[in-house]
Amino acid sequence: MGTLSALFAPERVAVVGATERPGSVGRALVENLQAGFEGDVVPVNPNYETVCGLPCVDGVGEAGADLAVVAVPVSAAVDVVREAAEAGIENVVVVTAGFGETGGEGAARERELEAVAEEYDLNLVGPNCLGIIGTAVGLNATFAPRSAPSGSISFLSQSGAFVTAVLDWAADHGVGFENVVSLGNKAVLDESDFVASWGDDERTDVIVGYLESIEDGRRFVDVAREVTRETPVVVVKSGRTEAGAQAASSHTGAMAGRDRAYAAGLREAGVIRADTVQDLFDAARVLAGQPIPDTDGVAVVTNAGGPGVMATDAVGDGPLSLADFGSATVDRLRDRLPGGANVYNPVDVIGDADNDRLRDAVDVVLADDAVGAAVVLAAPTATIDFTQLAADVADLQSRHDLPVTTCLMGGERAREADDVLEDAGIPNYFDPARAVGSLATLERYREVRDRERPEPTTYDVDHEAATTVLDRARDRGATRLGVEATPLLDAYGIPTPAGEVVDSPTDALEAAERIGDPVVMKIVSPDILHKSDIGGVKVGVAHEDVYDAYEDLIARARNYQPDATILGVQVQEQVDTESGVETIVGTNRDPQFGPLVLFGLGGVFVEVMEDTAVRLAPVAETEALAMTEEIRASPLLSGARGRDPVDREAVAETVGRLSQLVTDFPEILELDVNPLIVRPDGVEAVDLRLTIEPEP
Repeated sequence: MGTLSALFAPERVAVVGATERPGSVGRALVENLQAGFEGDVVPVNPNYETVCGLPCVDGVGEAGADLAVVAVPVSAAVDVVREAAEAGIENVVVVTAGFGETGGEGAARERELEAVAEEYDLNLVGPNCLGIIGTAVGLNATFAPRSAPSGSISFLSQSGAFVTAVLDWAADHGVGFENVVSLGNKAVLDESDFVASWGDDERTDVIVGYLESIEDGRRFVDVAREVTRETPVVVVKSGRTEAGAQAASSHTGAMAGRDRAYAAGLREAGVIRADTVQDLFDAARVLAGQPIPDTDGVAVVTNAGGPGVMATDAVGDGPLSLADFGSATVDRLRDRLPGGANVYNPVDVIGDADNDRLRDAVDVVLADDAVGAAVVLAAPTATIDFTQLAADVADLQSRHDLPVTTCLMGGERAREADDVLEDAGIPNYFDPARAVGSLATLERYREVRDRERPEPTTYDVDHEAATTVLDRARDRGATRLGVEATPLLDAYGIPTPAGEVVDSPTDALEAAERIGDPVVMKIVSPDILHKSDIGGVKVGVAHEDVYDAYEDLIARARNYQPDATILGVQVQEQVDTESGVETIVGTNRDPQFGPLVLFGLGGVFVEVMEDTAVRLAPVAETEALAMTEEIRASPLLSGARGRDPVDREAVAETVGRLSQLVTDFPEILELDVNPLIVRPDGVEAVDLRLTIEPEP
């Protein structure tokens, strides 16, 4: 596959399916290209001599183009792409719909398209897409009603309609683009390809996107992780609510669902996830126009107390902090401001301030070493000229080289000032919270850029013993396993209580005598997932009661589910749960991102509380340790109500070992250790449940 830079900067474009018919896609493509493209446009249609005044050719092979835009009926599209490839055209955009999005016949046609692209090593966008834009050469190879203003943001979208809406909005809000692509069905080129290409593009300062899915999650993570070291990537990922998501059989599967998988994947990739379209372009504007701060301290300068308080609240709600001014700064402010002004952060220059007073205050605070960024807020007064204030802020931002956002809270009076700020790359908002939120985005990206990415920790394990456990399960046709698979944890060095699975009351009594008094007894059946719900667990069973307890557990299981496969009863050492915290550690295999690992508060209320952290597996032990600090229940692990802190390092090692297990054995689809009892002196995996892939 060739470089994608040529895709957005061709010298000659062939529009296959160009037509004079008003309202047609073929005509819109030609007219959009005529409007600004620096190169040549060649309409391709054997039924016309000219289209929009341009001479037509009969076939794409006669066009001499280096980009072909295909807008022919779907029945002819694959043949046209092959003809373009045979003519040496390496870049193709297939606007035509009727492929994989339409069902079985369309999917087969899309596979043909993929085969042609692979055979000829094509850079192919689409099918079923709006097209592409490259502002460097005035290329608008779309049928959108409006092109993109020039800028340093490159934008990809899985929705063509969203592209048209964004282009219309951007033209009115001072947002400019370098490249734009409508991904369509992503038969060949997908989000990873464009992120990789734009990451190497010196003219692209920020990459933004709207995604409904990611084709290859692990590849995307690998690509974006490298790109985000130099170029910020911000996306809106739809589908957050998981409506219609596939049901999962384990706690981990339920809680590490599709959106949690995407959240973990995007985090690992260093991608900033925006919740709304407004957030997406707020982030894009500030990242494209402002430097990255060295510290989190924010200075607020205002001529209105109310907005200053609102900004202060917004700082407190996020990852930033109000800068603590040095004494020299306070003295300088006191010298320049009247007696009624507040010289501490937030700085209130009071309502009668003129432009000089505001400029002086901003200049002083930006010179303070504790200040990493500033928000300048102003309400309209008779003593303030907003346009002059905008010019002053732009000049001071440039001289101090610190990020600044503004909040000029006016209507018509702020219009000209807004243009001045846009030209300087300074975002201006009506809402103080948005001005602060943009600065928080810069802090988030600094964290991404500077984050160390340690290699996953590896452990000495008994791979052969683990293989034996899984092979035995497959030999008996089992896909769901319970405590009978405990040796799997033993093989990977995860501590478990002493226990045995037995299939007679006599064997149960003998096992209990070996283990000690009292014991815990659990029904062992791959078909009964929630043992406690049916009374399938007995705790604190004395030796003299083991025989009867065994028979009672079997009877309960038979009554609950007569057709269930019952492997016996587990007799297990009773674990002291009072001195520890019940947690859960688990894994789940996501279709896009592969194995995930989860840690959180466990026990019977695990899905009620849903207090968990999720990462892609395998993980480094340092990352696993961070997971223990991320959950809301983290204070319980640090010691609460006079209890000793638990052994977090042992928890992190368990998470790491489990993540290695699921990475080593792709046939493990879901796995829960619940509860994992965590104490000051270590951990114990008390119960286990997993699902494995059936034999192919």
